Amino acid sequence: MGDRHTSYRITDLASADRPRERLAMHGATALSNAELIAILLRSGIEGKNALQMAQTLILQFGGLTGLHRASYEEICAFRGIGPAKASQLKAAIELGNRFAIATPDEQPIIQSPEDAASLLLYEMGALEQEHLRVLLLDTRNRLMRIVEVYHGSLNSSLVRIGEVLREAVRSNAAAVIVAHNHHSGDPTPSPEDVALTRSIVDAGKLLDIEVLDHLVIGKARFVSLKTRGLGFE
Repeated sequence: MGDRHTSYRITDLASADRPRERLAMHGATALSNAELIAILLRSGIEGKNALQMAQTLILQFGGLTGLHRASYEEICAFRGIGPAKASQLKAAIELGNRFAIATPDEQPIIQSPEDAASLLLYEMGALEQEHLRVLLLDTRNRLMRIVEVYHGSLNSSLVRIGEVLREAVRSNAAAVIVAHNHHSGDPTPSPEDVALTRSIVDAGKLLDIEVLDHLVIGKARFVSLKTRGLGFE
């Protein structure tokens, strides 16, 4: 009984249980992560259908975040994937990245930490190195653009505050939101994060640039230092 279950094909499922049919009937939000990936894979291998392959893929890479972080070569090496399916998966992930930062013709107004995090969380939460980015805002808190200041091993003692605010000065930004990620996935601010925040806030006052927040991005979650009153006393 167990062996027969592990070798069924997608077509062995009832029509209402097949991922593509379920998507057509109920919408993409009704599908599990494995079902969505199975639609991208389209076909399985001997002994495993696309849904079972998708479930194994998620387990092997440690969930969606691990799959997000995986390189093209690592996905290609997974049994039954190959260049075509790996390309489809990486293309879907990149579309997700671009959608997360895409804006309509009118740039978004940042009214809360959640608004800012929504522009960063999808991509930055999956980065394997630490990155520090600055959101430049106009007088109405409308996003002008996002600039990357540092990436790699982000040691707060090596961060030059002038570099953090340089593009804000050049672009005549009225305010900024600073964000960096913890590649460990835990967004809990460190004492160094708080000290860095305090230095950036003080420098912003001297330059007449309001520092609205400092976000620490983790795996699918974030922390607002402003909300916690850290570095903004």
